[in-house]
This record gives sequence, structure tokens and C-alpha cells, in this order.
Amino acid sequence: MLTQDFIMLEEKYGAHNYHPLPVVLAKGEGVYLWDVEGKKYFDFLSAYSAVNQGHCHPKIVDAMTEQAKTLTLTSRAFFNNCLGPYEKFITEFFGYEKILPMNSGAEADETALKLCRRWAYDKKGIAENEAKIIVCEGNFHGRTITVISMSNDPDSYKGFGPYTPGFIKIPYNDLNALSKALEDPDVAGFLVEPIQGEAGVVVPEEGYLSKAYAMCKSKNVLFIADEVQTGLARTGKMLACDHEGIKPDILILGKALSGGTMPISAVLADDDVMLVIKPGEHGSTFGGNPLASKVAVAALQVLRDEKLSENADRLGKIFRAEVSKIKSDMIELVRGKGLLNAIVIKPKNGKEAWDVCLRMKENGLLAKPTHGHIIRFAPPLVITEEQVLEAVKIIEKSILEISAS
Repeated sequence: MLTQDFIMLEEKYGAHNYHPLPVVLAKGEGVYLWDVEGKKYFDFLSAYSAVNQGHCHPKIVDAMTEQAKTLTLTSRAFFNNCLGPYEKFITEFFGYEKILPMNSGAEADETALKLCRRWAYDKKGIAENEAKIIVCEGNFHGRTITVISMSNDPDSYKGFGPYTPGFIKIPYNDLNALSKALEDPDVAGFLVEPIQGEAGVVVPEEGYLSKAYAMCKSKNVLFIADEVQTGLARTGKMLACDHEGIKPDILILGKALSGGTMPISAVLADDDVMLVIKPGEHGSTFGGNPLASKVAVAALQVLRDEKLSENADRLGKIFRAEVSKIKSDMIELVRGKGLLNAIVIKPKNGKEAWDVCLRMKENGLLAKPTHGHIIRFAPPLVITEEQVLEAVKIIEKSILEISAS
């Protein structure tokens, strides 16, 4: 079977809820992917930052396969001998007292929302069903009904109402708007992405997070950081919040928590917040399973031991500097932090970001547009300087070819 055969199978038998680039991938190793015809590519999406440690990292795969031969799932009806050690490891790793393990990032966001609301009633004293959570325009926290209720992207929410109430939407990177929203005594939390990934790698002004955190503290409002995409070394620190030295009241992790091997997410908080949830009030059959517990520990160890935060910080600066040298009027803006970057594309001769991505595919590099005119560039953090420079040449070649066509 060839590329088109596999694409036709998905078109016929799968839901049409994605619009992938026309490439069928069959193998991954480190920063590279291979398609079914054997063509090799740089991966500059990393499964939306789920593969920070590189494809099929041997230490993560070894932990996974070893545990898979022994015990994979018990449900939380019983204790198992992997969850407790994982909980101890991750809470000490990030400096929290408790973890609530889940599977997907969207589940973790939902978990954080439930924690915040229950805390509002049990601890802050807000009247039942009156709690409000501030969110930012341009956000992306998943695609559940509640999460899309916070969205202002019609592709996410249109046609799926009625929507979950209880959210106040304010502009991102706007402290005045936050200050005004915080005047409402029924506000319980502020949910924010330290960098808005899906929106196109929108980086807030320096000091935004720390000032927002302080404002939340002054109003007894929980600061909730969605670090599903920005966390785990992607932006040059273990957490993007670390750039401003703040510790969120609720921390949401996912994606690279498994190194891309299986769905693993986590919500971390201290006892005052986490223990408002009692037995039977929240959970997941697969959350905290033995396999996930072993994999997550290995994934975090790789990030730390291989100093991937430092690598992302150093090579991100090189990437942005080199891309900024590309002489093309199609490049409107280059932005990012660490190895989470984006180019804003100005259409030319009817050619857009999608066309650039198709040409990059032909030239051996995979990336994907977001919002039509922005291309995210997020390679695995194990990438080397030599590989970064080689990839930039492919990006330059592709943009110049499209510009001339």
C-alpha cells in the first residue's frame, strides 16, 4: 500500500474531524519521521509538543515495554505498586503536595475546572453554582463541551451549544481587563496558557504572568496554568511559568508527560485545593494506571537528565535568529520562546501558510499551519544545533520557492 491508499482508507472509514498534511508516517526516531515510501523528514511539530523527548526514546520505550509485560491496568478500585512511587516522584519534581492523574490534556483541564469550582464553594465561600472562572480570548484547552464554552473560535464552538456557563472571557495579555474581572466576588479562578500555542505561539509581555499571579493572590483567586503544550522543557524552562518564577495554584500537564507513547496527563495542587475532591466525585478508569505511572517517571527523568530545557533555550534563540535572516516578504513576524516558535505568513500570489507547509514537506520538513496564516515550529527537544541549521535551510528554501511561484 502507498500513501494515497492509506489516505483513502482514512477518508472512507474515519470521521472527517482533521485536515492532515498528505503524508503517511510509518516510523519515527529522535527528530526524524519516515513515510510509507521511506522518505525521511524533520519533525517540526512533535505531535503538538507531545514528543519533546524525541520519537521512540529508548529509555521511555524500555520502561513501557518492561511494565507492559507485567501489569498494565487495575483501575483505581485497587492499589497498585506503581502509582504511589510515581505520585511521590512527580510531586517532588514540581514541588506540589498532591497529583490527580488523568489521561488526555482535555481531561486534565476539566479536572482543574472541577477542583476550582469545588474549592470556591468549600473554601472561598461562594454560593453554590455561582462560581466563575476567568479565561482568555484565543485560548485552546481542548474540545470538550465545557472547554469549547470558553472559546471564541467558531471552528471550536459553533453548532455545539448549549454551552456551559460560568466563564468570563477577557483579552489575553491584558492586565487591566484581568483587574476588572477580578472585582467580581464570585470569581474563583483564572485559567491561562503561559504562551497560547494553538492561537499561533502568542507570547505575552514579560511580567504578565507574575503580575497576573499577584493580582489573583490579592483577590483569593486560584491561578491555574495550562502547561499541556508549554510545559515539560518546551519553552526553555521545565515549565513556562518558571520564566517568571511563579508556582500556579493548579498546574495542568499532559502531552510530553509520556514522551508521546500513550495518553498521560496530570493535575498538581497542594492539599488545600486537591483535597476538596472526595472519593467517588472524580476519576478515570485509566488514570494513574501502572503502565502510565512507569512511563511518566521515565519521561520526566529524560527531560531532566538530558537537560532538554537548556537545549530548548539555547537552540530556540538560534532558530529565531536564523529564520529572521530569511529575506522574504511572506514572513511577517517570527516569535516564540525556547523551541516553541511560529512564523506569521503573509499571503503572496494566492499562496498561503498551507502551501508553504506542503512545499516544506516536499523538501523534507513537516510542520502545520494554525489559523490559516501561522506556522508552528516545535521540533523534538533532542535536536542538535547542526540539525536546527539544516532545518532552517529547508524552511528558507521552501518559502523562497513558494514566493517565486
